[in-house]
Amino acid sequence: EVQLVESGGGLVQAGGSLRLSCAASGFTFDDYAIGWFRQVPGNEREGVSCIGISDTRAEYADSVKGRFTMSRDNSKNMVYLRMDSLKPEDTATYYCAAHFTCNYRRGTVYSTGYGTWGQGTQVTVSP
Repeated sequence: EVQLVESGGGLVQAGGSLRLSCAASGFTFDDYAIGWFRQVPGNEREGVSCIGISDTRAEYADSVKGRFTMSRDNSKNMVYLRMDSLKPEDTATYYCAAHFTCNYRRGTVYSTGYGTWGQGTQVTVSP
C-alpha cells in the first residue's frame, strides 16, 4: 500500500520551532520528489517546499524562505521539514505528497501532479 504519514505537528508559540516528519512506504521512494503543503479550512492549499529525487537542495515558497528547511533521507524513506521562527500565519494542517518532479516555479510550489498524499499533521502557532 502506497502511504505517506506525517508527524511532528503541535502547538508552539510564535518564534518557536517544530520539525515535521513524513514517512513513506509502499513505493520506490528514491524515484519521487516530495512536497510539503499546508491548508487552512476554507483556504486553498498552499505549497510550502519541495525536494527532488536525490537533491540536497530544496525549493521554498517565498512565504517560508529563510525560516523552513526541508531535507530527505533516502536510506530511511523519510522527509523532514524544520520550521523555525514560526508565525501565527503558519498555522495550518501540513501534508506531504509525492510526485515525479518538484513542480516549483518562481517562488511557488504547485500541487498539480502530486498524486499520493498523507493524512496531515496540525501545526498551531500561538501569538
